[in-house]
Amino acid sequence: MEPGSGGLEPRAWYADSDAGRISLNGEWRFRLSPGAATRDESFAHPGFDASGWATVGVPGHWVLQGAGGAPAYTNVVYPFPVDPPRVPDANPTGDHLRTFDLPAGWPADGEVVLRFDGVESCARVWLNGRELGDFKGSRLPHEFSVGGLLRAEGNVLAVRVHQWSSGSYLEDQDQWWLPGIFRDVTLLERPRGAPRDFFVHAGYDHRDGSGTLRVECEGTGGRVLVPELGIDVATGEAVTVAVEPWTAETPRLYDGELVTPGERIGLRVGFRSVVVEDGLITVNGRRVLFRGVNRHEIHPETGRTVDAATMRRDLVLMKQHNINAVRTSHYPPHPAFVDLCDELGLWVIDECDLETHGFSGLQWHGNPVDDERWTPALLDRAARMVERDKNHASVIIWSLGNECGTGRGLSAMARWIRGRDPERLVHYEGDPSCRDADLYSRMYPTHAEVELIGRRAEEPLADAEADARRRAMPFLMCEYAHAMGNGPGGLSEYQRLFERYERCQGGFVWEWIDHGLAHPEHGFAYGGDFGEELHDANFVCDGLLFPDRTPSPGLIEYKKVVEPVRIGPVAGAGSVRITNGYDFASSAHLDFEWSHEVDGVPVGSGALDVPELAPGASAEVPLPMAGAGVWTVRAVLARDTAWAGRGHVVAWGQTEAGAPVVPAAAVGARPERDAGLITLGPGVFDAATGAPVRLGAVPVEGLRLDVWRAPTDNDNGAAWLPDEQYGARWRELGLHRMQHRTDAVEAGADGLLVRTRVAPAGVGPGLRTSYRWTADGERLGLAVSMVPEGEWGVPLPRLGIRFGLPAAYGAARWFGGGPGEAYPDTRAASVLGRWGMSVDEMQTPYVRPQENGARAGVRWAELTDGSGAGVRAEGGAPFWFTARRWTSEQLDAAEHRTGLRAGGTVWVNLDHAVQGIGSRSCGPGVLPQYRLDARAAEFSFVFTLLN
Repeated sequence: MEPGSGGLEPRAWYADSDAGRISLNGEWRFRLSPGAATRDESFAHPGFDASGWATVGVPGHWVLQGAGGAPAYTNVVYPFPVDPPRVPDANPTGDHLRTFDLPAGWPADGEVVLRFDGVESCARVWLNGRELGDFKGSRLPHEFSVGGLLRAEGNVLAVRVHQWSSGSYLEDQDQWWLPGIFRDVTLLERPRGAPRDFFVHAGYDHRDGSGTLRVECEGTGGRVLVPELGIDVATGEAVTVAVEPWTAETPRLYDGELVTPGERIGLRVGFRSVVVEDGLITVNGRRVLFRGVNRHEIHPETGRTVDAATMRRDLVLMKQHNINAVRTSHYPPHPAFVDLCDELGLWVIDECDLETHGFSGLQWHGNPVDDERWTPALLDRAARMVERDKNHASVIIWSLGNECGTGRGLSAMARWIRGRDPERLVHYEGDPSCRDADLYSRMYPTHAEVELIGRRAEEPLADAEADARRRAMPFLMCEYAHAMGNGPGGLSEYQRLFERYERCQGGFVWEWIDHGLAHPEHGFAYGGDFGEELHDANFVCDGLLFPDRTPSPGLIEYKKVVEPVRIGPVAGAGSVRITNGYDFASSAHLDFEWSHEVDGVPVGSGALDVPELAPGASAEVPLPMAGAGVWTVRAVLARDTAWAGRGHVVAWGQTEAGAPVVPAAAVGARPERDAGLITLGPGVFDAATGAPVRLGAVPVEGLRLDVWRAPTDNDNGAAWLPDEQYGARWRELGLHRMQHRTDAVEAGADGLLVRTRVAPAGVGPGLRTSYRWTADGERLGLAVSMVPEGEWGVPLPRLGIRFGLPAAYGAARWFGGGPGEAYPDTRAASVLGRWGMSVDEMQTPYVRPQENGARAGVRWAELTDGSGAGVRAEGGAPFWFTARRWTSEQLDAAEHRTGLRAGGTVWVNLDHAVQGIGSRSCGPGVLPQYRLDARAAEFSFVFTLLN
């Protein structure tokens, strides 16, 4: 359980230095053994013949390179017997070998350090036959002094990596278990007179606009230069000057240098101060609102080996989607990632590589964080995080770890961190008393609970003193809005609470990206796809990005919900109210544009004159034209930035003038019978069932009431949560196997009336449904009436009609919400307009197939073939439109996207209403206003042939 031996004390990471460095990344020789019991160390000595070994890329995971073994996913449980600190005999062990030469004359002077930035889970290291030591702490740096062992040519670096170690008990994060040397390996020159370490302190005083810089330098003296500020002072000396502060919105960095006798180190200094003041987290004197995400490091092909371009792409996408904060769940990321956060501007909660969640099922018996024998390992992990990342302006909060229960070890970590760095806050969620934290943090509280907390009226703790202390703290949701599959729902309602109550300072959506791993059969694999003995299925796919880093509808929704500028109509005024929701930035960096559309057709556009707004300020701005239709106002970047170009849309709002056009009733035609068919206007019906079989020349299949959807991950829910698991309840009731009985087909002078009952076998409740068909010469009208019978204890998944059209009718156009999917509690980002795409493009590629692809607030929808012929449906009221090349039942049966096969039919759903989504896969269920309870309903459509 000791953290390691032979290594150097931790220190700051930096990339900008005139000291030499040699990357040892690349192709290494590799041998895999099934257990850790081998005593054969001959591979570590020069002259060992490894020519018969396999090769792997470093950084990388051997299980993702065909070198043996396989990934394994668990959320909570350990994939080995819980008997700390012991691990199984079946402990895959990878021996790695790298031979390298030194450049001529290198090192020129001084020492050399060998650095490992990340190895899972335990490594033992030799250089040229000499053992250097061993270490644990997979996502943390470890260094060894090696200068006296190096030779000009033929250096042999040997590393033995065990998949399991005592350190594994401290690394039970919700992610894939992936052994290997997965971050960089580097030789660093440490010239004589170079600093052993340094600590940049750069505070900001918002009262007078001054910044105070002081750089502690360990091991040598030096000078600190910041030319732009005229700073040239000795290390250890404080200097105060007027500065522009660093914030996530305005990431102002000053280029400087730390100049010592042996090394010149580039500095990027951001001045800012973070404190808890009057019960609020403030930065530079202002309350901040975190619009955050949790981010695991993952790549579908390389696992936790993430290259610099991918890191930058992640952060650029975050900025483009109005995200201003990242929690590094649940370990420090690659050190270059924090550099990028400084540059691009994101608040960072830097979390320690510590989680012992698997002890929760044992009532936390034996939990390492409450066992003093483990405290040295915990302190080592805290120190390696803090020392590595202490010079970053973006890091404003240190997190002790995640889901570790409570214990003395956590308190020891908090004391050490505060002693080393009192200028940042300390976070930990797992202890309700918050005894070791500076803020009150929770995971997945309900909206109602958040409101109570916002009012400082939450349920009290039994300890009055602890309760008073916690009640005075700011509140943060370190995890909320579980982004698993279709969802999360309820984001808008959370955001309104954050904006209403000062104490509620936002949260971090779980999480940034699906952890699907590339798989030749499944496309993307999740838990169980590699034959794991224990696994948690697709719970590893719960991100706002799909595994290939394509934004999901959840990310599009989140961008809209957290947009830092609010644009909304002013009732009856022909104007919009624009509010600057930034914490620090004025609206000077934005331009505003308007557009006007009627039935989705543009009729005007231009620039909107908006006065510059300070943070929190609002203005009512008149629209330049009058008339019916839809008005859209957008706030766009006025100039290029490091993360988006000029014209990038930051925020938007819409207002609709005039009532939506309701189609006139299709009446006048009389039904006619002939050879088992009934003809009514352009519609042809089966005389026995009353079901339409053609609309003009277009075949129509299976038109009937539909209440089923392929349950989403949030419908299926989590067993440990109190809300109903709707997916299971729907199946128990039999909603996935509804039977349709025709009770009457009545042709009259005014149309065709079909009376039916829709119900599942084996139960009493049903839906008494009638279809009234009318027509004129070219149009066919349908009015549906539904009355529930019996006791319905659960809401319906959907309520509408479903029918099939031939596969050729695969082009969709509609006027309504778009371009992407939306559901009642995920429709903030749905833009009212005229949209068009193929049916294939309308599908959302969730890693585990489930209900997807609905478009909200649709007035009319068309499905056409290549010639433009097809069918148009207009709603008597705005409706929900879905089209796909498989049925909901086929979608439900598929476990992976590759299991879906397009058939000969396009299945269309026109829904009067649909059930909300919620976040119950690991959070609250559907809010009451978004439940689709079974009650009497009427709705109508008019169908027209397109030629």
